[in-house]
Amino acid sequence: QTQLVESGGGLVQPGRSLRLSCAASEFTLDDYFIGWFRQLPGKEREGVSCLSHVDGSTYYADSVKGRFTISRDSAKNTVYLEMNSLKPEDTAVYYCAACIGQWGTVQNMCVSPQLYDYWGQGTQVTVSS
Repeated sequence: QTQLVESGGGLVQPGRSLRLSCAASEFTLDDYFIGWFRQLPGKEREGVSCLSHVDGSTYYADSVKGRFTISRDSAKNTVYLEMNSLKPEDTAVYYCAACIGQWGTVQNMCVSPQLYDYWGQGTQVTVSS
């Protein structure tokens, strides 16, 4: 049974924006550490941005820092990834993931996809002119 559902992906031109959403139906996202990851075919899953449920701290990969913003809407039980100034190299399948705990730093969580309890099915983001 699907626990997390991503939406908001699509095809956009370079420099444009997209907002990805990650919604949960079976549990409260406020109780979980949330990570956004992306993956290209044949490549490992890369941590893009993470949000701690413990203290609200965030982490961004260097490649997206200053362009992407992670946030949560508790009333909607949804976490967002706002992506601005998109580049062709941002093209990937984007996944959200939830972990009941936080093991180490926010950065450690963002580089350790094996720690997460739940994953969405992914949403394709394609940046191309």
